[in-house]
Amino acid sequence: MREGLIIGDLEEPSVVYGVHGTTGLSQWKCLARRAGLFGAWEAIEWAWIPPGGISGEHVHTRTEELYFILSGRGEMTLDGKPYPVGPGNLILTGLGTKHGLRNVGDEGLGWLVVELLSPATAAVFRGSAPTLPTPSGGSDVTNAVVLNLRQTPEVDPRPIFTGPLRRIRLVKLEPGQREELSAEGAEHTLFTLRGSGESASGGATVPLKYGVSVTLPLGTGMTVTAGADGLEYFQAILEVPGGGAR
Repeated sequence: MREGLIIGDLEEPSVVYGVHGTTGLSQWKCLARRAGLFGAWEAIEWAWIPPGGISGEHVHTRTEELYFILSGRGEMTLDGKPYPVGPGNLILTGLGTKHGLRNVGDEGLGWLVVELLSPATAAVFRGSAPTLPTPSGGSDVTNAVVLNLRQTPEVDPRPIFTGPLRRIRLVKLEPGQREELSAEGAEHTLFTLRGSGESASGGATVPLKYGVSVTLPLGTGMTVTAGADGLEYFQAILEVPGGGAR
């Protein structure tokens, strides 16, 4: 195993005005990006809007995107259809889905974003494809879904996504319980939701608490250990073609 974990947290987020063409402010923090990774990641981010705030409707033509709601109460619009969302909801939006998010509660609405390159876009970055795909239009939502990850703690996104994202998990560890993560043939990202603990890789130890993220590039590994109050985290696993056996 080689070392090189990517650590992120929610300290000192950026303030953004007019996100996706709307008025008002939001907060945003990039936790990891494509640089330093081998898989088809675009970015792993945290976002937040105040009561009444809006992340305006928009369409992705080169990336697929998931939202995981962390706090607050919102309304997710998918191709013009509204869906109520709250903590634990997972939203998968495939290529060409028009989507936006509104805070309809009386507290801040926070969510985790994982944005992934589509296969054709990833091929362009590798220099093996000349053009990007043009998604087809339509009024029905055919490539997006709203799920509850607390009710179904492991999801296979492949019915919606075309890329190499293979699993989305909600992991709960009891006090002192451990989980070994190995980035062989796949890369992992996790975001701490509740409790405390630590991740250890080589000689380095990273304390885990709410808002701390750890992303494992290909060839790395770590041990996650829950603290005295247990540990809960969100995890996404992305297959890296040619990256060895999982």
